Amino acid sequence: ALHLAIVLLLAFILYPAKRSMPKNTLPWYDIVLALLGFGVCMYQVVNQGALAARLRLKPHEIYLGVLGLVLLLEATRRVVGLPIVVIAIAFLGVAIFGNYMPGFLRSNLSFRRIIEHLFYDYEGVFGPAIGACANFIFLFMLFGAFLERTGVGEFFIDLSNAIAGHKRGGPAKVAVITSALEGTVSGSSVANTVGSGSFTIPMMKSLGYRPEFAAAVEAAASTGGQIMPPVMGAAAFLMVDAVGVSYATIVKAAIIPALLYFAGIYIIIDIESKKRGLVGMDKDKLPRLARIMADRGYLLLPLLAIIYVLTGTSLTTAYAALIGMLVAVMGGYIKTIFDAVMAATRGNSVKEVVRTSEMMRLTDHWKALEAGARNVLAVALACATSGVVSGVITLTGIGARIGGGLTALAGDHLLLLLFFTMIASIVLGMGVPTTANYLITSSVMAPVVISAMQRVLPDTFAALQAIGPNMQNLPAHMFTFYFGIVADITPPVALAAMAGAAIAKSDPLRTGLEATRLAIAAFLIPYMFIFNPKLLMIGAQWWEVLQMSVTAMIGMFGVAMCLQRFYVHKMNLVQQLMSLAGGLMLIHPELWTDFVGIGLILIVVLWQRYDHKRLPVQPA
Repeated sequence: ALHLAIVLLLAFILYPAKRSMPKNTLPWYDIVLALLGFGVCMYQVVNQGALAARLRLKPHEIYLGVLGLVLLLEATRRVVGLPIVVIAIAFLGVAIFGNYMPGFLRSNLSFRRIIEHLFYDYEGVFGPAIGACANFIFLFMLFGAFLERTGVGEFFIDLSNAIAGHKRGGPAKVAVITSALEGTVSGSSVANTVGSGSFTIPMMKSLGYRPEFAAAVEAAASTGGQIMPPVMGAAAFLMVDAVGVSYATIVKAAIIPALLYFAGIYIIIDIESKKRGLVGMDKDKLPRLARIMADRGYLLLPLLAIIYVLTGTSLTTAYAALIGMLVAVMGGYIKTIFDAVMAATRGNSVKEVVRTSEMMRLTDHWKALEAGARNVLAVALACATSGVVSGVITLTGIGARIGGGLTALAGDHLLLLLFFTMIASIVLGMGVPTTANYLITSSVMAPVVISAMQRVLPDTFAALQAIGPNMQNLPAHMFTFYFGIVADITPPVALAAMAGAAIAKSDPLRTGLEATRLAIAAFLIPYMFIFNPKLLMIGAQWWEVLQMSVTAMIGMFGVAMCLQRFYVHKMNLVQQLMSLAGGLMLIHPELWTDFVGIGLILIVVLWQRYDHKRLPVQPA
């Protein structure tokens, strides 16, 4: 409650009622709203003991609860945007007018009970989501702000250029690698797209890529940043409570699917570059990898420190974030001291080394603190507002009824049920930030997938239960999380694709469709780890993980050839169908399907190479 009190205070002070209004003035009514928002939350802080001891709320507490919900929705509209507010209001309407609702939406709840549950119990606004934001997410966003002040963004771009800039279709591959690296600390697909896209999209266009393709590459890669450990768009911290497993388990489970996702985009880019004859950038004009690592390799130390603390020690997640911040701050100072000592031994100017060093100054510390506080506003408000949605779901039980309806519609066909869940998760995730996205999709759809796995895949479900408590829940939550995330590139909303299209000056709808095609791996991988959770490294030996990763990569290569209609020259319809069938067969974790899938893809590759040798070159 204290966390949300400060967030509401800052939201009304920093964000005007309309985006067109000036931000350097503070109207009197925003001051009033800021104080009211702070006050209604502080009422809970001050009266926490009395509220817990009483069975019924006093009349004025009902009014405060209503006021608190209205202020929360208005602050969320200003900071986050309208889509999540519309979803929250729709769910509120379902609860308030439950007596008039048809079928599975019907409920019979008093207005007092609704307000009590949503604003005073620990399953609504002040539920696990805002708790995770206060305890973990804010610290990691602060860590990201400190890391940004060290210049890690520019370092990631230079590092990616050194690795892939000279390769075929270089700038596009740079976008993929940069977004994967930025995704380790960033929590927004739109911010990733705008941040690295301002550099990579113009470079791709200058190389010869279509504007739609250039924007789609950046949008798809940036969206993938939210499934990249360790932060995963802050959803990893929410999964800890929702799934009931450790943070380290979630991060470990996310590694292979994330790498496969980026590999899938990389493969499609490579085929597109080959098809269009696009070359890389001049190697002589690109930064050298050895030089970059020697000069700025220390910028990776904060990330390595966090990974070590989370996986190699018994310290908490909060300690990991604090240690990461300390390493981020101290790294520059240690590097400067080392350079100064080396300069002194060579007789060079120590003052000049200190003056030109990239260590953080005191002003950088203040700016990092300010950026961390500003950045957390959107996440905290999204968490609190999604608490309204999840609170209505738990209070009315409509989540279970939606699940029952989908199950009845799909019958005993798990694949069909997963398809329905995919569509529902994408629709629920459109225009909604990552944290709220995961909370909404997991509340409504994850129980559907869990019950379906228990019924249709009893052996797999029992094996997961035997590995550890709640492990059977992890694949279902990851499934809904993935499809909630790809809503950022799936038309008609496609916020990340819209941001990329604005930079590339391309058609937003075509950009969204292109990004969806590029991110085909995100539409396949979740099905793979439902049927074979070992892809999430749950109870898997290293050689099993390696085998599944290799077959999955080959499968994505087959699907990519089909989508691009190209390998070494233009493919005919039969080759397309064979490569698609081979790629899809590799999704199923059976040995015979792996052999058939690999065989089909190999036949297409050899067929293409044979045709290429004996036939004249065909236009792409």
